[in-house]
Amino acid sequence: MTIRNTLRDHGQRYRPRMACLKKVEKLLLEMQDPKTGVKSQPQRLVITTIPHAITGEDIIAWLADRFQVDTQEARNFVSMLVALGYIYPLQDHRRLVIKPDASLYLAHISSHVLIPTLTLPTPLITTAIYLAKRNIRKRGILELHEQEHYNRLHKWMNHKWDFVVMQAKEQYRAAKERKKPDRVVFECQERAYWVVHRPPPGTVSAMDYGLDRLTDPNADEVTGLLCCSFKHYTPLTRSLCFLCSRRLVKYCSTYKSHDPFLSNCLPSNPWLTDDATYWSLNMPSVEIPTKMRVERWTFSFAELLSDPRGRDDFRLFLKKEFSGENLAFWEGCEDLKWGEAATMREKAEHIYKTFLARGAPRWINIDGKTMEVTVKGLKHPHRYVLDPAQTHIYMLMKKDSYGRYQKSPVFKDTVKKAICPEEHRYSDAQLQQNAKKRRPSLSPIILRQMEQEQRAKMAANVDITQVMSKLSKQGKEAPPPFLAPPLRNKHKRVMFRDFYRRI
Repeated sequence: MTIRNTLRDHGQRYRPRMACLKKVEKLLLEMQDPKTGVKSQPQRLVITTIPHAITGEDIIAWLADRFQVDTQEARNFVSMLVALGYIYPLQDHRRLVIKPDASLYLAHISSHVLIPTLTLPTPLITTAIYLAKRNIRKRGILELHEQEHYNRLHKWMNHKWDFVVMQAKEQYRAAKERKKPDRVVFECQERAYWVVHRPPPGTVSAMDYGLDRLTDPNADEVTGLLCCSFKHYTPLTRSLCFLCSRRLVKYCSTYKSHDPFLSNCLPSNPWLTDDATYWSLNMPSVEIPTKMRVERWTFSFAELLSDPRGRDDFRLFLKKEFSGENLAFWEGCEDLKWGEAATMREKAEHIYKTFLARGAPRWINIDGKTMEVTVKGLKHPHRYVLDPAQTHIYMLMKKDSYGRYQKSPVFKDTVKKAICPEEHRYSDAQLQQNAKKRRPSLSPIILRQMEQEQRAKMAANVDITQVMSKLSKQGKEAPPPFLAPPLRNKHKRVMFRDFYRRI
């Protein structure tokens, strides 16, 4: 009846821990002391003798005497220990509660794996092996939620289900070779562990903490990735949510210094200071980029291709490696995808003759299946007809060329030449003065009306005799074009008066 190494670190930093569990483990050490702890003795369960068994009434009496509290408070505290899995019943496994009678319980933990504070999240493969072993033991008669979970895991792990069944049979065979008391204790211990760490739907889990404890356990189960109760998720959905949250945290930490809302905008924010240096330094085709802009190219291959300056730098590297046709093909596919619909067929044929046809001047290397799908789709071209070939070339550049580009002299030279602008500091008085100097620009509607008025004015001042003389010299017999009659002074005054009223 010992708990080994309770104060050592066995993976707590990889999962959230509840602060009260350390104190609970110290209390269990006192409870298991052979002199001052709870008295334990071999107890007979049907025809099996269980060693080191304790009764529920003995535990409650010991706690009441140890902390000088009443019986009800001691009972509530022991119920928490049972719910956490430190003490587990030998008879009623479904309800992890304490009974103030002669019901038998065990507090013997033979391995640190079952201690809640030292237990890592259970992998799905272990859950699948446990359910397969219970299915063998119960001969296919499982509880409703266990059967649903078993079928779901069987469908998801179909590619390695033979391994799961093999491991379950080996564990079942090893369990049958144990002695009867050891087998009963191990089964009760294992059952309590899974009730704690994989509770049935609609039950309260003692391992929940924080906002999860505010969830109503009697509410209906909600499926999906965005449900509010995380403990109602299936294991597959939990793992997906865990991966999504990790990626979201990684993305936010990576782009934090590049977000103008979260960090300083170097050299200054042009929307506040009226200094356009930031825009001039970050133009699409600037000669020397900034260090923050070059740093974004290392985040992902998509960031490099989305920046025109980074694409030019990558193109220079590919030319030195004699593989510039890959990037040219990718750019041609992007032009086809986002270009005009009228020239779509011509662009598709040009890309095929330049990169895909036999003897093409800039032939690219793609596999036969992708080439077959592309050639078949070019009979009736559309915007996304080259997507399979474009994806193949994209992944080829990402896995092969992108890594070598980051280690190449071209990228190192760009990093060395990159500039880091100094921050422009403006006082509050200067910012207020800049704000006073700002004037709102005219509306595009007013500008369009002014342009139309100017065109009408220019057309009214045209001399018809000059137009007729030019047409006669060119020998054209077409009738003269329609020209607006010249406006009289009265009409001009009315027109400009209405215009300035609108302004």
